[in-house]
Amino acid sequence: MNKLQGKTAIVTGASTGIGAAIAKELAREGANIVLAARGLEKLDEVKNEIIEQTNGKVKVIAVQTDMSVQTDVNKLVEKAQADLGVVDFFVNNAGQMRTATIRSGRVEDWEQMIDVNIKGVLYGIHAVLPSMLDRSTGHIINIASVSGLEVTKTSTVYSATKYAVRAISTGLEKELARRGVRVTNVSPGMVDTRLSSTHTDRKKLEATDIAKAVVYAVTQPDYVNVNEITVRPV
Repeated sequence: MNKLQGKTAIVTGASTGIGAAIAKELAREGANIVLAARGLEKLDEVKNEIIEQTNGKVKVIAVQTDMSVQTDVNKLVEKAQADLGVVDFFVNNAGQMRTATIRSGRVEDWEQMIDVNIKGVLYGIHAVLPSMLDRSTGHIINIASVSGLEVTKTSTVYSATKYAVRAISTGLEKELARRGVRVTNVSPGMVDTRLSSTHTDRKKLEATDIAKAVVYAVTQPDYVNVNEITVRPV
């Protein structure tokens, strides 16, 4: 538990599932953690679990945040910097998976996915990137999906948002080449979480499988940028 000692990570969508698992794995490696999500009660539960698992050796704060609201995201980063100093890792994990067909006409569902899955990712990057560029170091990790690689007849709009996340990751990596700031896009297959609870036709990954992929990416030497990780069940 020392690879990331002294580092600070913000993890969005950290109250459950993949986000909570990522936060816990980063904390196991010694990183201080800023947990962000809309539900403060569940965030506090994850916070207490991390404190217990690390015997209080890492600092953990929970910040109630709606990633679809830019002022919320700005306040999240400001709070992290005020309480824990520089932000070394920003994990854009918050996401919405709702009715995704176009013929359904569920415009509100589409808008929620676009607001969180695309705008939320951009807001997070926008808030944290300037300080990373000033220091010529930092790491942005965007959690996309294999739905951003393959579209099914029921995933049209959701897949579109995850294609967008991959495009943002790819373009940002090119923008930041030789600037010291790394970008990693992680595309999980079906993971056993609340979002996937209605999909039971095949073996699912565990949230910790994705968390370990994130830890792998951020613990590489500074000169190594792991751009793309796809994690699928066998």
